[in-house]
Amino acid sequence: MKKLMKGNEAIAEAAIRGGCRFFAGYPITPQNEIPEYLSWRLNEVGGAFVQAESEVAAINMVYGAAGAGARAMTSSSSPGISLKQEGISYICGAELPCVIVNIVRAGPGLGGIQPAQSDYFQTVKGGGHGDYHMLVLAPATVQEAVDLVYSAFDKADKYRLPVMILGDGMIGQMMEAVELPEMVDVNALAKKEWATDGTGVGENRRIVNSLYIQPDVLEEINHKLFAVYAEMKKNETAVEEYMCEDAEIVLTGYGTVARIAKSAVHMLRAKGIKAGLIRPITLYPFPDEAYARIAGNGICREMLCVELSMGQMIEDVKLSVNGKVPVEFYGRVGGNVMTAEDIVKKVMEGR
Repeated sequence: MKKLMKGNEAIAEAAIRGGCRFFAGYPITPQNEIPEYLSWRLNEVGGAFVQAESEVAAINMVYGAAGAGARAMTSSSSPGISLKQEGISYICGAELPCVIVNIVRAGPGLGGIQPAQSDYFQTVKGGGHGDYHMLVLAPATVQEAVDLVYSAFDKADKYRLPVMILGDGMIGQMMEAVELPEMVDVNALAKKEWATDGTGVGENRRIVNSLYIQPDVLEEINHKLFAVYAEMKKNETAVEEYMCEDAEIVLTGYGTVARIAKSAVHMLRAKGIKAGLIRPITLYPFPDEAYARIAGNGICREMLCVELSMGQMIEDVKLSVNGKVPVEFYGRVGGNVMTAEDIVKKVMEGR
């Protein structure tokens, strides 16, 4: 049965149903409904909620809970995620699974509370220190946010790394009908043999760590992590291709912006322009093979990258296309959101 829910609250409920039993966070708009919802809901399922004294404290609490084997989560919005970056790097270095939700707001600096996509670089290129990546998922609907958050805990456990849900103020605040998944039985989950849960003693003592003084040891750790990322790329890369079979111009965007671009595709088709859409669902790993294939299919003549930024994902699009077709850019910033008509107008320029 479907239920009408605000995006942030649906994300929080999906986390509970996916097995989340620990949350630490700190208030910041426009994601405040996530911790507010979890503050009472986690208590109902025997979990723990902590409103930390800061974002820095929150991410380190997640480090500790994840290290002890709990399905742990935090959420924030852009400036708060910036404060968590050191802790995220530690978590990645320690190979710990957790889920991090970023409901992006406009910047730079404190910026504004309206939606944006200007955290793309920070999220997919690392953000903190050292060579590391996370699995980064970009939902376009509240239902997709529910589905991705629900499965994120399994994927985090599988690869032993953080999964970032990259949303924006629109998906956090909009209300849509969703179908909620069944509750995961946390008692039936596989035991984490590496977790510092007090069962390892003596020679079997377990240690969670990201400090490796010997260069050869640390180099081996880095190669091990990147082998995991390669396996993740093979198994988890996800993309939607919409009306691209005969498209001469292909729009591309992620998250809720892709929904606006999809409307523009229909409007352009009504004008006789063969348009299509590529929507990355995983921002890391980026679906570069899909872009390369469509750009080289002999039909596509150009791409238009649509973003709520000054142009960030476009760099990965250009790398993927590798000069096969020109890639143009259209963006809005400051919390402004383009309309489908705006995109159509951009496409029609010069025609």
